[in-house]
Amino acid sequence: MDKIINLGMWQLVAAYIFIVLLLFIVKIRGIAREKEILISTVRMTLQLMLTGYILAYIFQQSNPIFTIIVIIIMEVFAVHNTFKRVKSELSPKLKRIIALSLVGGSLISLVYFLLIVIRISPWYDPRYFIPIAGMIVGNSMTGVSLGIHRLVEGMNTQKHLIESALMLGATPKMAARQVANNAFDSAILPTINSMVGMGIVSLPGMMTGQILSGTSPLVAIEYQIAIMLGICGSVSLTVIMAVQMGYKTFFTERSQLNI
Repeated sequence: MDKIINLGMWQLVAAYIFIVLLLFIVKIRGIAREKEILISTVRMTLQLMLTGYILAYIFQQSNPIFTIIVIIIMEVFAVHNTFKRVKSELSPKLKRIIALSLVGGSLISLVYFLLIVIRISPWYDPRYFIPIAGMIVGNSMTGVSLGIHRLVEGMNTQKHLIESALMLGATPKMAARQVANNAFDSAILPTINSMVGMGIVSLPGMMTGQILSGTSPLVAIEYQIAIMLGICGSVSLTVIMAVQMGYKTFFTERSQLNI
């Protein structure tokens, strides 16, 4: 195994030259982004440093309670961020569906991936559980955000078409079918596109990290293929749950559009 190159303080500081370059560019171009760039850089640095110390402690303890607490925090923040990402007003019922779909779909996929695909032992091993949970929950959050945004947008912009279909005798499911399909398609497209270019256009973060840590490229590839399939499955499951249950919130019990 090759020796791992540890980054020293001055090496890390040297990497911030890229932020200085970005600040120089926006200053020259007259783009008022300096404050936002500085705040985001400081936040990223502090958040990652804090996360590093927390993870180091959790990995050392290897306690199932800590692992469960971390996944709960991930899910809560994922649901909250999904609400914030969807700019349209969401009904309480639709919010509950988003939370149920995101938590349920991502947890089902995560448990299957860890216990059936990787077969970690013990099941709460934080060194595997937490990083993989972060990737699955994070991508599921992005997928549900896109899917719900397109669903709400489609139900509003195609209101007249849906009402016409209802007047012609169509059920709410039939009337909203195209909108729901478009929402699902838009949500899974980024994941599909990332899979298409993987290995040729880009080397994914997980694979790159493993290679830099001294893992064989072949082993890293196996893990990357597995996690991408897991992410694809989780995004598909969470989005289809959100879309299939979500469109119903736009109709009354008497099958009338309530937008």
